[in-house]
Amino acid sequence: VQLQASGGGLVQAGGSLRLSCAASGLPFSTYGMAWFRQAPGKEREIVAAVSWSGGRTAHADSVKGRFTISRDNAKNTVYLQMNNLKPEDTAVYYCAADYRSFRTVVGGRSDEYLYWGQGTLVTVSS
Repeated sequence: VQLQASGGGLVQAGGSLRLSCAASGLPFSTYGMAWFRQAPGKEREIVAAVSWSGGRTAHADSVKGRFTISRDNAKNTVYLQMNNLKPEDTAVYYCAADYRSFRTVVGGRSDEYLYWGQGTLVTVSS
């Protein structure tokens, strides 16, 4: 299984970025997906999650109204659209796939996700 994240970079506060995560080696359309982030000196936290069908999503309170997770099962790709970025959004962002297929819970702890991408750095300057 491979998860390849891309789209990170340096952006000014108030700007936008779209992260992508391309999956291979697993039946993508049957696995829930999520984006986590880890800032320097902080624990990894979940940012957003989407069900295997794409019909349900969940977003952390800190990003609600600014970030949107989505997926395209035909392209085996999950996205994170990030708008109105803030300096506190600076972190390495990781995509992750659920530990099993057709899980009904959307989101959760990092140990509920089995497969991880390599991370992409997002830096927001003030």
